[in-house]
Amino acid sequence: MALNIWAWVGFVAFVLVMLALDLGVFHRKAHVIRFREAAAWSIVWFSLSMLFAVGTYFVRGQQPALEFLTGYLIEWSLSIDNLFVFIAIFSYLRIPAQYQHRVLFWGILGALVLRGGFVGLGSVLIHQFEWVLFIFGALLILTGVRIAVRREEAFAAEETRAVRLTRRLLPLAKSLNGAHFIVVEDGHRKATPLLLALVLIEVSDIMFAVDSVPAIFGVTRDPFTVFTATVLALLGLRAMYFLLAGMLNRFRHLHFGLAAVLVFVGTKMLIEPWVQVPTWLSLLFIVTAITTSGLVSWRSERRAEAAAAALLERDALPENQA
Repeated sequence: MALNIWAWVGFVAFVLVMLALDLGVFHRKAHVIRFREAAAWSIVWFSLSMLFAVGTYFVRGQQPALEFLTGYLIEWSLSIDNLFVFIAIFSYLRIPAQYQHRVLFWGILGALVLRGGFVGLGSVLIHQFEWVLFIFGALLILTGVRIAVRREEAFAAEETRAVRLTRRLLPLAKSLNGAHFIVVEDGHRKATPLLLALVLIEVSDIMFAVDSVPAIFGVTRDPFTVFTATVLALLGLRAMYFLLAGMLNRFRHLHFGLAAVLVFVGTKMLIEPWVQVPTWLSLLFIVTAITTSGLVSWRSERRAEAAAAALLERDALPENQA
């Protein structure tokens, strides 16, 4: 029990130190995150996650390490869907690139707290009412189907209740006013577009947590494994956003892979009382689904670009001959 408590304390302390270094040292001044910097931070967060998996293997054994890797990959892959939402939010509110990291930092910090609450609640529910796993499984399958058949729709922040409530409590400021979330104008506190972006990011994370946390519980019942896999995947989300922001249009079919992962995990939870699916098989299926959908998306986009280039060349041909 003492080791378990110290493991929680040590991990949370590590996360707080890394977040303090991130905002207080490396990103103290607002600036545009370039590809090279985003790639470096992505490597750092991924390496730390893999080191944690190795440490789990030597301290707790092979099975907990496999469960961590599977949970981490589930959270990481589902988080990619968040990136499309981030782009829509920043584009709609016209948030300059140099301030996007600040919004994502506080947004993901809030997400860590919310995910911790979700993990605790889910653990208590499963411990007290094991039949809740059937509800989680059915929810994951329904969400997977919904993701597979969804259509792209224009993002409208003004229609969300969270934004309407925020603007009711704090009127919107006339201008962005640097990196501030709240400013004083005409003697009144007002919200800047940065605060609205932060509110929308927190709301979107709550929606995604409803899918991702039950999905990891489909792999392991250990709250520490669920929490650490979730947190480490989220910590690398900001860097991944800046790394992939310019390439996300090449992954338009990735949602089919995410849908397959949710349906698989949901089905696994429903049949678990009668059929035990090995963790290594779950890990293999998730890697295959995400990799396949990513490659299909990439090749589809390349074909579309080649077809568009050929069409332009054909249309320009008569003019050149003339």
